[in-house]
Amino acid sequence: MSITLDAKIPSGPIEKKWDKHRFDLKLVNPANRRKYDVIVVGTGLAGASAAASLGELGYNVLSFCIQDSPRRAHSIAAQGGINAAKNYPNDSDSVWRLFYDTLKGGDYRAREANVYRLAQVSNAIIDHCTAQGVPFGREYGGLLANRSFGGAQVSRTFYCRGQTGQQLLLGAYGSLMRQACSGRVKVFARREMVELVVVKGRARGIVCRNLVTGKLESYAAHAVCLATGGYGNAFFLSTNANSCNASAIWRAYKKGALFANPCFTQIHPTCIPVSGTYQSKLTLMSESLRNDGRVWVPKKAGDKRSPDQIPEEERDYYLERRYPAFGNLVPRDVASRASKAVCDAGQGVGPTGLSVYLDFRDAIARDGLDSIRAKYGNLIDMYHHITDEDPHKLPMRIFPAVHYTMGGLWVDYNLMTTIPGLFCLGEANFSDHGANRLGASALMQGLADGYFVIPATLSGYLASEKQEALKADAPEFKEAEAQADARIRKLLSAEGKRTAVELHRELGKLMWEDCGMWRNESGLKRALERIPELREEFHKNVRVPGKNEEFNQSLERSGRVADYLECAELIVRDALERRESCGGHFREESRTPDGEALRDDEKFCHVAAWEYAGEGKAPELHKEPLAFEHCKPSQRSYK
Repeated sequence: MSITLDAKIPSGPIEKKWDKHRFDLKLVNPANRRKYDVIVVGTGLAGASAAASLGELGYNVLSFCIQDSPRRAHSIAAQGGINAAKNYPNDSDSVWRLFYDTLKGGDYRAREANVYRLAQVSNAIIDHCTAQGVPFGREYGGLLANRSFGGAQVSRTFYCRGQTGQQLLLGAYGSLMRQACSGRVKVFARREMVELVVVKGRARGIVCRNLVTGKLESYAAHAVCLATGGYGNAFFLSTNANSCNASAIWRAYKKGALFANPCFTQIHPTCIPVSGTYQSKLTLMSESLRNDGRVWVPKKAGDKRSPDQIPEEERDYYLERRYPAFGNLVPRDVASRASKAVCDAGQGVGPTGLSVYLDFRDAIARDGLDSIRAKYGNLIDMYHHITDEDPHKLPMRIFPAVHYTMGGLWVDYNLMTTIPGLFCLGEANFSDHGANRLGASALMQGLADGYFVIPATLSGYLASEKQEALKADAPEFKEAEAQADARIRKLLSAEGKRTAVELHRELGKLMWEDCGMWRNESGLKRALERIPELREEFHKNVRVPGKNEEFNQSLERSGRVADYLECAELIVRDALERRESCGGHFREESRTPDGEALRDDEKFCHVAAWEYAGEGKAPELHKEPLAFEHCKPSQRSYK
């Protein structure tokens, strides 16, 4: 099909675009909403809030959950907080400043209009979640408390100790189940989307695999919303749960939805370091810890003394030294590369030398142990349980790890992909974070998309198009079921000797080494040659025990790894094409004299949107130019 990248950005002043656009969008009469069926895939913050909001409006919503309960969505793992421009601390925050910090933090690779809307609705998110009963931390006088996060010099992050994602998800889950009880939302648990159904050029349904019985099930609707999270597990070791996967958006990509900026993957600076090859994932330590924890390494390379034996004058507080204005609160990409640099110089600590210290000694001396425990108690306990080291007595050991993906399906201002009727929300789309997501913005985007954006823009789509009735026994559904069944049979028919996990681990090692924190042309070309070989090895030599007609987690994992082996190639291809450094994408060939990321705005001030061209063919690149009228791109500096 012919692709036209029209972002549909409204005209007018940026502060009035969203309000004007909502007025211009057509509405569905409340009495007519019950005539429309909407599929929402995913029950994290974006999916649960969208399904709850659309159900509240009166649409018939089909909600699909890969876990046994929406409460288990990976949004529950988010720790530190959610941004909003309330300015409760009276430190000069504003919608405009949040807009500016987000654009700058993303290294000027996001749309201005989308980012401003995100900042604009941030305050309403806090009001809505507070009304739901989300137990945000409070100051003595009753106002909601705020903490600082990387990339900002104001305190705008609302939090529930270190369990913010959990509490926000429970609020969205409560709203979702209220609609389920009313009959407006039907929740289908233990279903994995395995195909998107496109009828006459429009998304009209999905095919799911029932993860308990193995049966393929088809569902029809007037529109489909994907809110299935990111693709960070392509790197094998990441902070994501093992159930997080790229399969839903990858199915959409292969049906015609463009995939935007796949190389923009985020490395989080504060994770518990790798301990051995047996690990299946990494554990995040919230960025909020950098409010009170100081990051340092020994000044002398190879110093193996216990941290409490290293005097102050022999410690290198390298973030404070290199970035005095922001110190330990520089953005994630900057902090991650700085940690890698000192470890590469031999100053790393711990058994592997691939970690740095995050030390609460000075904060405990200043504020007292009770104060630190009140802020970070569950995070400190989690670290203690995993490492058997007490952060009250010894510094935490941390190291960067793959965390969030800024890339995802291309969407316009309405959150619609290049397939009409297919919307994409939250981390699954590319829209708001540019080349680097600022901390505490993921929860903000997911809830903004679900609670406030999609209810308006979906209505505009449904009211503007004639919607024909459709049943799930239409030929297009049968064809999609056959495609899904063929992939499953192919996996089960391979009689190799290697497990999907083993091959996934090999892919992850390759991706981390050649397309991780630092990237260069030779490494990316090497990865681009090796990934197809590994994919061929997978399909020839994987062994998937069991049958389809049963609960079979080996089969589930194998299908996802097959998709990672394709998605990884697109990530690398995009990284090779983008010959600049920006945000989380750091090309060694593109650096400032002092080693910081160097953008090339003349050649790469665009969104790279890739179109699937068919099996065995190179994808086609489309470019959406980025225009900056209000925040002129400049060299990022946090010094």
